Amino acid sequence: MLTFTQRVTTKEPAQHFVDLVFHQRTKARLRTVTTEKIDVGIIIDRGELLLHGDKLTDGNGQLLEIRAQAELVSVATTDDNLLFAKACYHVGNRHTEVQMETGRLIYLRDHVLDDMLNKLGLDVSEQMLAFTPENGAYSQGQAHSHGEDEHHHAH
Repeated sequence: MLTFTQRVTTKEPAQHFVDLVFHQRTKARLRTVTTEKIDVGIIIDRGELLLHGDKLTDGNGQLLEIRAQAELVSVATTDDNLLFAKACYHVGNRHTEVQMETGRLIYLRDHVLDDMLNKLGLDVSEQMLAFTPENGAYSQGQAHSHGEDEHHHAH
């Protein structure tokens, strides 16, 4: 098994690729299989988030590229800026991981949120997309001094 522990910035092509859903990309330790069917271990600092396109090295010249895997998400849309702001407020209030785009809120499938945003007046649909939320709780490699469970606010 290859173990990848260090994030690197390089233009070099990776020899290995893993497709991971969002929750897998938040884990400090993960065992998985590459697209080439090789067992790999990923060990990163707790609280770090692996982003689509990130590369990790095993220290022996092997590179692993992270790819965000499509997963079931809800997509709430509106052209009304005030309505969009209200929707962002309500979703943020629930500490839900959310990906924000112009007029679009994307979050992991959640019927309660779907209903709430629908009642507010947004159109909500179910889609398969790579989910890359705002990295509010996850800051790139910065140490946090809060409790260990700060990233597990699953409401």
